This record gives sequence, C-alpha cells and structure tokens, in this order.
Amino acid sequence: MNTKGILIDYGGTLDSNGVHWAHIIREAYREAQVAVTETHFREAYVYAERYLASNPAIQPHFTFKELMETKIAVELDYLQKNGAIAKCSQTTILNIAHICYEKAKETTGQSAKTLQKLSEKYELSLVSNFYGNIDAVLSDFGLKRYFPKIIESSVVGIRKPDPQIFQLGIEALNLKAEETIAIGDSYTKDIVPAKHCGCRTIWIKGKGWKAETENHAADFTFCQFKDIESILL
Repeated sequence: MNTKGILIDYGGTLDSNGVHWAHIIREAYREAQVAVTETHFREAYVYAERYLASNPAIQPHFTFKELMETKIAVELDYLQKNGAIAKCSQTTILNIAHICYEKAKETTGQSAKTLQKLSEKYELSLVSNFYGNIDAVLSDFGLKRYFPKIIESSVVGIRKPDPQIFQLGIEALNLKAEETIAIGDSYTKDIVPAKHCGCRTIWIKGKGWKAETENHAADFTFCQFKDIESILL
C-alpha cells in the first residue's frame, strides 16, 4: 500500500477495541449493582448523548473520568425521573465512572504501544466525534504526543458520518486521499464516509450499538486495534 498517513478514530477504537461504550457502561452499572432494563438503559444512554451534545456540561479541561462522572450523572438522573430506578447516591455515580475510566486506561495503554510504532512510520491525525475535551483526554492517557493533527467534531462543527470531517483530516495531513487509510470502529460513521472520500479503511469490528454485518466497503477488518500492525508495520 502507498500509505503515508492514517486517520484514526478515538472513542470505541483506541479506548475500547471496537466495543461500543454503551456495553461497557451497562456492565459498569451491573458491577455497581444498579439494576435497570435494557430498554430503559438505552433510552438513558441516548438521552445523555443528546444532552451533552447540546449543553456545555463537558468542559475542555475535563479528563475522561470527569467526563464519565458527568455523563453517568445525566443518565442516572434521567432513569430516576422516569421511574426506572431509585435515586442513586454520588458514591454510585463515582463508582460507575471509575470502572469505566479504568477500562479506558487499560485499553488506551495497549493502544499506545501500537501508536508509537505507527508514529515512527506515518503521519497521524485523530478524527473523532467528541465533546470538546479530547485534548485533555488524550493528555491524561498519554496519547496526545501521537496526534499533532486533531479534527474534533465539536470544534470543527462537523460530525461523522459527514464525509467532510474525514476530508478535513486528509487536508490536515497535507496528503491525497489515496495516500491515507482511515481506522474506526463504526461501519456507518467511519468506514462508509472515509471510503466516500477515497481513503482505504480498516474496521475495528467489536460489539457495536447494533449489529453491523455489512463490511463490503472495508478494505480490512480486525477485532483489536493492535492487529493492524500486521498490515501497516
């Protein structure tokens, strides 16, 4: 491959190896002994995502743990107000957030080893839908140094699956689309729009929000981020 640059997704790719964060948070609820139905949990998850996208609750300096504390508080408040659970204490919120943080810390630590190798051979750009605090999150997990170019949805005003956000990533690397490869965990939000721009693609296929069985557009499919080393290094 004539690859000179790589566009890499963050959430779900570098911090969970393709597992959608809804599943990780759901498991954290169980560990914290917060009983809720799958239907109610999914409603709360979607509500919190939409709330955080339209309200300045996440500050630019927030670490991932602070982000999760805010997000979990919104979810649990929604569930309580809708009668799905009893009111939870602040200790429960912090406990769930801590479980999620430790999961992300472990996985990003593994991803950092692959990023180090990639950064020695390719130009890297992060292209991510995020809350405006990706710099703080990357710094907290020791990943910031690998991404001199960052395209964050809340900063540029474009969200995946709009192909334009990938085009911005390509332009940030000062490369042609055919010289780049895009890596992400979502078939619809990463693979399809990146292919639309002319990039080759790698799908980190884990447990998604819903079943994504189509993969005809992905040039390569792997189960873990580190497995990309087999074709890129």
